[in-house]
Amino acid sequence: MPAPISVIVPTLNAEAALGPTLAALMEGVDGGLIAELVVSDGGSTDDTLKRADAWGGNIVTGPSSRGGQLRRGCEAARAEWFLVVHADTVLSPGWSEVVSAHLGQRDAAYFKLRFDRGGRAVAAWANLRARLFGLPYGDQGLLIRRDLYARVGGYPDIPLMEDVALARALRGQLVPLDATAVTSAEKYRRQGWVRRGARNLWTLTRYLAGADPEALAAAYRR
Repeated sequence: MPAPISVIVPTLNAEAALGPTLAALMEGVDGGLIAELVVSDGGSTDDTLKRADAWGGNIVTGPSSRGGQLRRGCEAARAEWFLVVHADTVLSPGWSEVVSAHLGQRDAAYFKLRFDRGGRAVAAWANLRARLFGLPYGDQGLLIRRDLYARVGGYPDIPLMEDVALARALRGQLVPLDATAVTSAEKYRRQGWVRRGARNLWTLTRYLAGADPEALAAAYRR
């Protein structure tokens, strides 16, 4: 029986973070879950692609846009299930057993969020938001069947909020996994937890109110 999961990782100058992320996936390889690794790169100028190639990744390249990169990565994936993981997110030990148990279900799923350093309150809010409103962010990962992904239209090719857009399309078909995704807190530590958290919430509010994702992305980068 072929392994059921294609892992899709979007990258952009992710050389430093990619190693731990891919190493954490090895228990899925050892357990016969992972059929392939698809790395969808947005124009890295560091050694991201060399590192991805060394791990045996199927590399897909194109313009830098998180939604576009994820869409291209999923289009290249061949397995029955897609597991989307950000390049700076490490799945905690034991994740493969939880994911394996979920594969008999139809719903898509996401992981509980934790930061690699601090940020308990921010992670608690993110987990609560995901449960109450069905809006996990991309750093919580996504496990989704190929047919369900296709039925809801997949990731839109937008530079920001692609994770929220897909989560909204999956409303009622998205459940939490009893496993943790540990993501980097580097941006929060650099910009400040309160400032970064407030900025994320304001961006989400504007998006849900109908703001253009291109304009949101431009403001987010400033």
